[in-house]
Amino acid sequence: MSTPIQPLGDNVVAKAEEAEAKTASGFYLPDTAKEKPKTSVVVAIGKDVKEIKVGDRIIYGGYTQTEVKVGTEDYVIVKEENVLATVK
Repeated sequence: MSTPIQPLGDNVVAKAEEAEAKTASGFYLPDTAKEKPKTSVVVAIGKDVKEIKVGDRIIYGGYTQTEVKVGTEDYVIVKEENVLATVK
């Protein structure tokens, strides 16, 4: 997966995953009611990143990411130290 963003140092670029459009009980949510995604898929890593690989799904701390829109795609940039976990 390629991205127009190349992170520097220990930064990770991840593609934001879409929030669920339907609740568990079957109600559809308008765009304004959707929660921000808690997980993202890594599309690029900086040269100093040690534990995260491209393709990993990550969970990162709230308010630690920078949100970027390039064209129609939404990305987040997170320092490796702010990544809390990977999702299997």
